[in-house]
Amino acid sequence: MKKHYLILGLCIASILNAQQLTTNTGTPVGDNQNSKTIGNNGPVLLEDIHLIEKLAAFDRERIPERVVHARGAGAMGEFVANMDFSDLTMADFLSKAGKKTPVLVRFSTVVHQQGSPETYRDPRGFAVKFYTDQGNYDLVGNNLPVFFIRDAIKFPDMVHAFKPSPVTNGVSDANRVFDFFSNIPEATHMLTWLFSDYGIPANYREMQGNGVHAFKWVNDKGEVTYVKYKWIPKQGERNLTQEEADKIQSTHIEHATLDLYNAIQNNNFPQWDLYVQMLKKEDFEKLDFNPVDVTKIWPESIAKSIKAGTMTLNQNPVNYFQQVEQAAFSPGTLIPGIEPSEDKLLQGRLFSYADTQRHRIGGNFQQLPVNASKNNVLTYNQNGYMSMRTQTGDINYQPSSSKPEVTDNKKFKYSQTIFPTGTTITQAKIDKENNFKQAGELYRSFSKKDQNNLIKNLGDALNSVKDKKTVAKMISYFYQADVEYGKRLASYIKMDRNQLESLLSSK
Repeated sequence: MKKHYLILGLCIASILNAQQLTTNTGTPVGDNQNSKTIGNNGPVLLEDIHLIEKLAAFDRERIPERVVHARGAGAMGEFVANMDFSDLTMADFLSKAGKKTPVLVRFSTVVHQQGSPETYRDPRGFAVKFYTDQGNYDLVGNNLPVFFIRDAIKFPDMVHAFKPSPVTNGVSDANRVFDFFSNIPEATHMLTWLFSDYGIPANYREMQGNGVHAFKWVNDKGEVTYVKYKWIPKQGERNLTQEEADKIQSTHIEHATLDLYNAIQNNNFPQWDLYVQMLKKEDFEKLDFNPVDVTKIWPESIAKSIKAGTMTLNQNPVNYFQQVEQAAFSPGTLIPGIEPSEDKLLQGRLFSYADTQRHRIGGNFQQLPVNASKNNVLTYNQNGYMSMRTQTGDINYQPSSSKPEVTDNKKFKYSQTIFPTGTTITQAKIDKENNFKQAGELYRSFSKKDQNNLIKNLGDALNSVKDKKTVAKMISYFYQADVEYGKRLASYIKMDRNQLESLLSSK
């Protein structure tokens, strides 16, 4: 009896001593895991002050280096449309076959700082700026088709876990990384990609690009089609084993940047075909996952890939800082005919990416030559640091009787979304999480060699984690994805079933 009272006393003491998470102004946080949305699957609301403060603070953590995607390389070229998509989208650069659009591309590693080796196991950024006749359009993605988390409110925490410890300031620590992900089962799919050989592309030329998020294409009738993008390298795809990467890193830390530069310098211009997958909103309910969930792919069986065009990179920068480092990308840089989906991570990125550019290179970053639109810009946004756009005349507002010809274009109004009657504002997980199915399908799609490399890479990382309960939780996720996958990992790190069950049941 005394033992039970002792345990109860310890539990009460633990609750009383628990630290309350607060905002920067000391207000208690009610939910730090889910953004405030219209319904479980609806868009995120700007009135979520905690989300906005958290993202805004996160965007200002580094000066002047990008918080993520700091290490990068870039090149210029053109995109040529493959066919006419005007029945699906008002985006002019896709309006006829053969239409050419200038582009700027920045490739990057995600987590590590400027000057870090390009051989690290890390997603690669794949950001394309289209200088269209309707203004700039940024397609900002990664080499891998999915992501770790599905809600932007978790993004600062995820990056903190990947970054060096605030105590040691050393390299990324597997203990911190897996401590975080052992509480994020939705990451199982992405971790399977990352710890396979896809986690270390051989270079930037021979890797895929993915828009990752679902977007909306809108035609001139206001009809909406959901799309996902994928860049397929025409020069083939190639990845490195951990041993191959280690060998390269012993002599070069910038091998991918030099590979891209030298290929273009030698007129060996890299090319990628852009493919799109399409779904209608009415098809969503038929699926066993949420199609705007960024932790999921769209299988070809439900959404066939259609070629949209081809991109060729044929020009190196002549000034890296001005043309690549000052290049600013944001998934919110959109043109008529392309809109964001209800994806929670994308909704947060719409704010976060542009906000970090305002912090990093100033409020007028769109006026820098590399970011400036090729078409005419008419806006009454004015002044601020480094304002360079020509602004003349007495009228700096709209509407105006003196300038009635300056007006908006009703043709390009945002599409309408109708929500079910009785929809509520909430902070909750999405419907149809289905965290493990696609991770298991990915594991089973790998060759025996690729499966072996995945088990070794992931097993070595888990072996370096000191907290064995964290390790057990991670293995339980991979076991739920595929029984063989979980068993092989447990065997590799020499953790038997009794140990797993004991650790998972312990408090």
